[in-house]
Amino acid sequence: MKINKDTKIGDILEQDPKKADILLEAGMHCVGCIAATGESLEEACMVHGIDVEDVLEELNKEQ
Repeated sequence: MKINKDTKIGDILEQDPKKADILLEAGMHCVGCIAATGESLEEACMVHGIDVEDVLEELNKEQ
């Protein structure tokens, strides 16, 4: 699954729960919050003051 700015946090975690580590490392400590799962990656990054492009790069790296 190619992750983009519009991908929902819940979809990212459903596809690969290990991606939570990347989100946590980036500063998104609310990945388990029910409200966060419905947010897009871009929305979540904006709320936390995180550069979405940096997070996208990490999330889309081959693991």
